[in-house]
Amino acid sequence: MLMNAEQSTLVLVDLQKKLMPAISHGGSVVAESVRLARIARLLQVPVIATEQIPEKLGHNEDDISALADHTVTKIHFDACGGGLVDAIPNDRKQVIIGGCEAHVCMLQTALSLLAAGFGVWVVENATGSRHDNDRDAALERLQQAGATIVTVEMVAFEWMQHCEHPCFRDVQKLIK
Repeated sequence: MLMNAEQSTLVLVDLQKKLMPAISHGGSVVAESVRLARIARLLQVPVIATEQIPEKLGHNEDDISALADHTVTKIHFDACGGGLVDAIPNDRKQVIIGGCEAHVCMLQTALSLLAAGFGVWVVENATGSRHDNDRDAALERLQQAGATIVTVEMVAFEWMQHCEHPCFRDVQKLIK
C-alpha cells in the first residue's frame, strides 16, 4: 500500500531538548524529522508531536514545536494512552511516525496505532534511541508487527505521487 498525503498524519514522538543529546546520532534524527515535518506542511499533512513529561525532559526541539499543528503531552510511554488517537483527524488512517526512543515510546505508540487499525510507516532515518541495537530491534519488531519501514525521501515522493505535483520543486529543495 502506498502512502497518500490526503490520508496521512505525521507523528513525531518525544524529540525533546533534554533527551536528544543522549540519543545516538540525535542531531541527524532531529534534522531528518524537521525536514519531514517541513515536507508534511508543504503537502498539508497534519503534524502531531508528543512530549513525555516535559517538566522533566523539557519541551521538543524548537523547530519541531514550530512545525507541529498539535502537541500531545503524556505520561504514558504509549502516546495513544495520552490522547494521540483523538488528535489524529478522523479521515486520516495512515500514520507516518518517527522519534525517540525507538524501543520505548515510539515502539509502543506505533504498536497501539497498528492495533487501532491505522496503517503505520516508521521513518527509519527520523528515529533514534540511546543505543543503536535498541533502535534496530524496535524497527525489526515493528516490521514483524505489520509496520512498513521507510525513509524521509520515500515518504516525500510517495506523498507527491508525480513530478508535476505543485509542490515538487519546493520538496525537491528540501531533499537535496
